[in-house]
Amino acid sequence: MNGAEYLLFILMLSVFLGFELINKVPATLHTPLMSGANAISGITVVGAVALAGNGQDNLAQWLGAGAVALASINVVGGYMVTDRMLGFFKKKEG
Repeated sequence: MNGAEYLLFILMLSVFLGFELINKVPATLHTPLMSGANAISGITVVGAVALAGNGQDNLAQWLGAGAVALASINVVGGYMVTDRMLGFFKKKEG
């Protein structure tokens, strides 16, 4: 098994495992899991910035810039959804 086949195997395994785990999560735990996913996306932003700013290949810089944009959208959108979900649990004033 060469490196590309190994990485493809890991990707397929992680997709299957992630799908199975998410389906088993009760609705009350989705907000904490969303916050954890946002933290992981923050790490993705850091890695994408490192890739975009390495100054090596134009393709790597474009891919890094795209990864920064997509991961940033994911982080901001995730926090907006989490904030809205937590708003359902706040006491209403007045």
